[in-house]
Amino acid sequence: MPKDLTGKVAIITGGAGGIGRALAEEMAERGCYLVLADLNTELLEKTAAELRATGARLDAKTVDVREAAEVQALVEGAYEELGRIDYLFNNAGVNLCAELRDTTLDDWNLLIDVNLRGVVHGVHAAYPIMRDQGFGHIVNTASAAGLVPAAAEGAYAATKHAVVGLSLALQIEAASFGVKVSVVCPGLVDTPILDSTKYVKLDAEAIKKIAPEKPMPPRRAARRILDGVERNQFYIVITATVHVLWRLHRYMPRTSLRVGQLAVRMFRDRRIEDA
Repeated sequence: MPKDLTGKVAIITGGAGGIGRALAEEMAERGCYLVLADLNTELLEKTAAELRATGARLDAKTVDVREAAEVQALVEGAYEELGRIDYLFNNAGVNLCAELRDTTLDDWNLLIDVNLRGVVHGVHAAYPIMRDQGFGHIVNTASAAGLVPAAAEGAYAATKHAVVGLSLALQIEAASFGVKVSVVCPGLVDTPILDSTKYVKLDAEAIKKIAPEKPMPPRRAARRILDGVERNQFYIVITATVHVLWRLHRYMPRTSLRVGQLAVRMFRDRRIEDA
């Protein structure tokens, strides 16, 4: 992404913390006008105040991405007020660490509503505006779990694979209108989602201890994402471990499945039956 974003406008959902906040910090330093959206009003107001104290120009809106009307109002309001939308980061998300046998329909519905429908709502609202403008870049946050087998994250992985598939189709359709599309697939990044993840019949602390890599600082992840956006990369894959696992799955799928089965056994060794 260009170092100077003066005059550009970016909407970031899930913008109050984690990768969303880190993206906001990086883009604000480059002069971009930000429209931050988050369901956590208290954290959003705190983030907005801290960014404004550094000179950032921004609006902050409490938005539930599960609600199409709220996302539509967010995007249309930003366009009417600012006259353009250069970037949309569909970044809001939730996680669940559970085997499919332990995943309830309520769990499924929450994951689908936030992780998939939230992206659908953002695309549905912003894509027509970007087509009419003749420019814009939609950046959808998926996950490593959207690229490779994900032990004890089947429902989460299903939503993230869907985001990758949606983004692929959108990329080929949007190109002729001057609209760019990227999908971000992070591994472990040091964000609040590591603590807010719901663990079902699994020892959260024990699971964290067997993670294959240390969480990446969010600002570093944000810089890598923005570098990928600048180069118009479709897949923006974050962390070295994810690069390795993705290549393994693409070129040696049977070996990749065996690695996944090993991960399942490791998770089951940390299973809590009475939880």
